[in-house]
Amino acid sequence: MTQQYPKADQFMASTHEVENQPQPLENYNLYLADTALQSAVEREGASWAFSDLIAFGELAGQRESIERGFQANKYQPELRTHDRYGHRIDQVDFHPSYHQLMTTAIEHGLHASPWSDPKPGAHVARAAKYYLHTQVEAAHGCPITMTFAAIPALRHQPNLLREWAPKIMARTYDPSNRPHTEKNAVTIGMAMTEKQGGSDVRRNTTRAYPIGQTGPGEAYELVGHKWFVSAPMCDAFLVLAQTDNGLSCFLVPRWRPDGSKNPLQIQQLKQKMGNAANASSETELRGALGWMVGEEGRGVRTIIEMVATTRYDCMIGSSSGMRQAAAQAIHHASNREAFGARLSEQPLMQNLLADLALESEAAMTYTMRIARAMDNQDNEHEKLLSRIATPIGKYWICKRTPNHAYEAMEVIGGSGVMENHIMPRLFRESPVNAIWEGSGNVQCLDILRAIEKQPDVLDAYFMELQKAQGANRHFDTFLNDIKSEFTDTNTLQYRGRIIADKMALGLQAALLLQHSTSDVADAFCLSRLASNGGLNYGTMPTEVNCAAIVERAAPTSG
Repeated sequence: MTQQYPKADQFMASTHEVENQPQPLENYNLYLADTALQSAVEREGASWAFSDLIAFGELAGQRESIERGFQANKYQPELRTHDRYGHRIDQVDFHPSYHQLMTTAIEHGLHASPWSDPKPGAHVARAAKYYLHTQVEAAHGCPITMTFAAIPALRHQPNLLREWAPKIMARTYDPSNRPHTEKNAVTIGMAMTEKQGGSDVRRNTTRAYPIGQTGPGEAYELVGHKWFVSAPMCDAFLVLAQTDNGLSCFLVPRWRPDGSKNPLQIQQLKQKMGNAANASSETELRGALGWMVGEEGRGVRTIIEMVATTRYDCMIGSSSGMRQAAAQAIHHASNREAFGARLSEQPLMQNLLADLALESEAAMTYTMRIARAMDNQDNEHEKLLSRIATPIGKYWICKRTPNHAYEAMEVIGGSGVMENHIMPRLFRESPVNAIWEGSGNVQCLDILRAIEKQPDVLDAYFMELQKAQGANRHFDTFLNDIKSEFTDTNTLQYRGRIIADKMALGLQAALLLQHSTSDVADAFCLSRLASNGGLNYGTMPTEVNCAAIVERAAPTSG
């Protein structure tokens, strides 16, 4: 007897409909969806860039752009030390998506626009673009940042600047592994750190031997190792090495002028927890040809111009990560219901979302203010402010990012830890900027060093804060508290982090009081400066208008 089976639809093959799940946050304009950023761009002097930023925001928010970020991280760089015939090539291969991201960044000037087209607000416009672009994918920002930062360092050596600057500033991307003399565009990396020293670069043992004459602009051969070479696929590197007269800076290309391979040999690529799309390497220099940049024995002074710029970009990158994390959290909570109500409308969730939004806007506002200072280095106040505020911001903003990313991930829940969601990548990326270019303690010591060597930087800092005096009683009390931190000079280093924390919060509060909405500014002061704030995100006082803050931060255009 033949058994009769019901039709397929009687088996309920379609078990359910997908509902109460948000659509991916894509195909939106990242710039138009960010009210606070638009205000900052106008306020800090780059209103002329609005149309360009709108177009770039549209590009960054497209599904195709976002997918490139996923692909570049899924298919990570691979090292080929030799070709099939045994020739040394030190080639790092990348997924096409990585190259597409690099192309976008360079064609839109993220690597050089303030140098190639200097004008009022140039750094502000570039910072805004970088902020938008790294929300899509942050790791490829490393070679972009170092290429950008190379120009200030090379200014110490005019002959090298004349040769390299046109190719550095070119708006074309050429990833080919061949001599720079055969290319119209190049990227620049950095090689400072060694095993035995880490941040203490004066312990470096790599030696530079003169080929002929000694001194600035002259050729040397370098022998030693580098524990971290950032972006080893770049065309040249700024490298620290010892001479008879101390630690000096050198420009070392991947290829020699005669077309032979420079013995800057990649030993292996670093296996990092995050920043996966970018290559970082351990490298040996076995007589690598390089030219001295700046004064002999003053290499730290020379390369610090580069480091100051890369530290600033760390601020942009971390602020960018916060914005994307907050946007993802708000988007999810605004499109999902639980326990009979939309998540974003529930009081405890509103508290958390508003807290994440506050942190994000404060970071971005601080970062864009420093961009204006960078645009006005001929003004003594702005120069002093950037000197002290850059290490403060690098320390604070970058250090606040990991927990911010985690909390945003928790808002999204189980979906937020899946690898096909952006949140795991944001979380793994979040510690990077806090460690690179000098970790937290290094930044705190730099703050104190700046104050000791240039006491006027502290006057410039307090001048910025005094612009907001009288706007909020918690701020006024906090301002006096910061000033009191400098009365006991014997324990300054021990209290370095306490001082940096307060200085960061003070400047963020002052800027928000001047430029943001009263809901945002008052909530920041109440939750960060008053004593009743909690230790975790989502613990803001009851007086805060959370709904207004969340609405301001929501990633919706129009």
